[in-house]
Amino acid sequence: MRTEQPKVIHLKDYQAPEYLIDETHLTFELYEDRTLVHARLALRRNLERDQSLPPLVLHGQELELLALALDGRQLGPKEYQLDENQLSLQPDSPAFSLETTVCIHPESNTALEGLYKSGKMFCTQCEAEGFRKITYYLDRPDVMSVFTTTVKADKKRYPILLSNGNPVASGTEGDDRHWATWNDPFKKPAYLFALVAGDLKSVEDSFTTMNDREVALRIYVEPENIDKCQHALDSLKRSMRWDEQVYGREYDLDIFMIVAVSDFNMGAMENKGLNIFNSGAVLARAETATDAAHQRVEAIVAHEYFHNWSGNRVTCRDWFQLSLKEGFTVFRDAGFSADMNSATVKRIEDVAYLRTHQFAEDAGPMAHPIRPDSFIEISNFYTLTIYEKGSEVVGMLRTLLGAEGFRQGTDLYFARHDGQAVTCDDFVKAMEEANQVDLTQFKRWYSQAGTPHLAVSEHFDAGARTYSLTFHQSCPPTPGQKHKEPFVIPIALGLLDQNGQELPLRLQGEQTVGSSSRVLSVTQAKQTFTFAGMTHKPLPSLLRGFSAPVKLEFPYERDQLMFLMQHDSDGFNRWEAGQRLAVQALHDLIAQYHCNETLVIDQRLLTALRSLLENDSLDQAMVAEMLSLPSEAYLAEISETADVEAIHVAREFARKAIAQTLFEPLWQRYQANREVSRSTPYVAHAEHFARRALQNIALAYLMLSEKAEVLAACLEQFEQADNMTERLTALVVLVHSPFEEEKATALAWFAERFANDPLVMDQWFGVQAGCPLPGGLERVQHLMQHPAFTIKNPNKVRALIGAFANQNHVNFHRRDGAGYRFLADQVIMLNALNPQIASRQLSPLTRWRKFDQARQVLMKGELERILASGELSSDVYEVVSKSLA
Repeated sequence: MRTEQPKVIHLKDYQAPEYLIDETHLTFELYEDRTLVHARLALRRNLERDQSLPPLVLHGQELELLALALDGRQLGPKEYQLDENQLSLQPDSPAFSLETTVCIHPESNTALEGLYKSGKMFCTQCEAEGFRKITYYLDRPDVMSVFTTTVKADKKRYPILLSNGNPVASGTEGDDRHWATWNDPFKKPAYLFALVAGDLKSVEDSFTTMNDREVALRIYVEPENIDKCQHALDSLKRSMRWDEQVYGREYDLDIFMIVAVSDFNMGAMENKGLNIFNSGAVLARAETATDAAHQRVEAIVAHEYFHNWSGNRVTCRDWFQLSLKEGFTVFRDAGFSADMNSATVKRIEDVAYLRTHQFAEDAGPMAHPIRPDSFIEISNFYTLTIYEKGSEVVGMLRTLLGAEGFRQGTDLYFARHDGQAVTCDDFVKAMEEANQVDLTQFKRWYSQAGTPHLAVSEHFDAGARTYSLTFHQSCPPTPGQKHKEPFVIPIALGLLDQNGQELPLRLQGEQTVGSSSRVLSVTQAKQTFTFAGMTHKPLPSLLRGFSAPVKLEFPYERDQLMFLMQHDSDGFNRWEAGQRLAVQALHDLIAQYHCNETLVIDQRLLTALRSLLENDSLDQAMVAEMLSLPSEAYLAEISETADVEAIHVAREFARKAIAQTLFEPLWQRYQANREVSRSTPYVAHAEHFARRALQNIALAYLMLSEKAEVLAACLEQFEQADNMTERLTALVVLVHSPFEEEKATALAWFAERFANDPLVMDQWFGVQAGCPLPGGLERVQHLMQHPAFTIKNPNKVRALIGAFANQNHVNFHRRDGAGYRFLADQVIMLNALNPQIASRQLSPLTRWRKFDQARQVLMKGELERILASGELSSDVYEVVSKSLA
């Protein structure tokens, strides 16, 4: 068991670096059993500190030091100090050079940080602190340097040698080795360093920038994946053009490269000019990737490309500012995806994910502001709060300042801080100065954790012809923060009359009538806004577009929710009204279950859904979203105490009631859309995504009827589909069905057909891991013995173990605690192999306080067992210890 307390890093302790590195020259000699790294650094004293010459302390982990020279003079063992985490020595002058040679072992690096092998390929992952596993360095984001990198390797095994920047030279070395040199002219921190060596093929194109510069585009993959790159390449070109048009940002190097690797802890990495991607985030072809996967690839390609400015050209001063680049870039990629597809559906998807998962994080033991105060292991803070909530905070700035004001703020930010490592305060200051506003109170979003609650009440005065809305905001305590000051909460809203028409809005005291939709800024714990000129009591449409990441409470009646579903001009709030209606109907069923009553569903929900199905004028993607019931995870999140069985029974009953009552309109929609799919070649386009989305959710409902004609249709879709979207949906509903023979046949055929495609096999694992039928844990344990599964690959872990623990609530939370024991066993095993992945699997156990007493005891017991299991990584220790605090 861990005996020492890991060091806690605090934001308040930040100090600028003692030394800076102007130039970094690296030479890598790659061999099968070792790698030699030669580094030559041009360093100087940081005069922002003082004039003294303190010791130089360089970061380093798992390095074997072979040579060390200061200004060309070899140092003896007594002239430096070395331990497992750093190298210290005393410089003789304010400017000097340092040369090191180290030996590292990427071939045995299972943590996938620093330089490692993915299959037969060398690749790197240096964010956040992986570069210190490559060579001794000032591995912190505020030390920015110009890098020149030479890579040497066997030319037959590794014909492609890549690094950051532009290629400057190449050649051979003897009969069997070769080398290539790359130079990145833009200063960058070490976390953006990248290297790739392998036997790779590429697809190529070019892009002409807004200033007529020709940029070469290349996506490198292993040869068997060369036919799965075109969608990513097209997405890259769209991203580049969009960033020019919307943000005025032009790409700056002569070449932009993406490399797909199979073993990767994250989705992708924005290394300057050489983005390294998890293969699942770049490879997409109709036969092997779903519509959702195509959209994910497009979004991630855009995200990493947008980082070229929001993260690379302007980077973070320290890791506490992580949301400065990640939240801002998520906001940018969400805007891109909204423009490329359906803006409303994109917003719905983002908010559903935020409320289910990030709100849970805000309510759990790992709750933290988007700019944390402290951490033990920075890898644990690549969280939904940093990314998704960080994006929402940027979105609120845009809502408050308007599109034009926001663009002026980003222009000033990029111009002022190009080439610098800066803070969240610098970003907000640019917004303030560009718009001449004071955002001091708004910055509480950066320092206060938790999800604010916003309770709204109304009052209509017929005599005075006024309508008032009173907002009460509060935020529950979070670890280390018991009391919260009021936030600035932008509320986009409209008021509807009895015919569903939007009313022009004029606040009491205003002289002119404004538009029918406006934004109120709630800044106080209690605040009232009164609208004048109201002849009848209106119905409010609140928090349009989810204008702030809050929990909104308003006493809507169910008939009012049905009215908003039919008449609200804001697409998001139409969906939101449907979700609220569904939640209320499901809560009725849960209450009936608790009282051992016969389950009866509220017919208003069925009536509302019927009207959607019968309205051919609505966007099919929107209809599909509105037909989707709130997930079991979301229902658990909004419950004071999550009753796993009751939630599952209620939701399944509701799904079957929908399938039975609405069978005919669902069947008609399915047949019509499937007929179009049969006669139309696959296209990765929003309109086609929408058609397939409605077709597939209709099939999922229809299969609950267990009718022979539906089973036949499902089998036809599985066997004849020309795309993975339709085939995988058919497989999912078969796996969830009682048709055991057809299910087994389909699973066997699928596994044989796609045995050589790891990403498709991940989907096969995920389908079975998420099946809520009894025996879920035993299925997962059996699948872990399948030859296509390995616990050393993060994608496999996420597809099987992660899918089971996070998505299959009824089986993971079974009463005997076997699901909890299983997850704890996997975390203990992963802790020794890949601490980052181990810590990320812990999330379901960290929410133990959300469940009944018996489950709390079992879940807490497994966390305690992990803590006592032996020497824990800082990644796992931090999550477990905070969860038990």
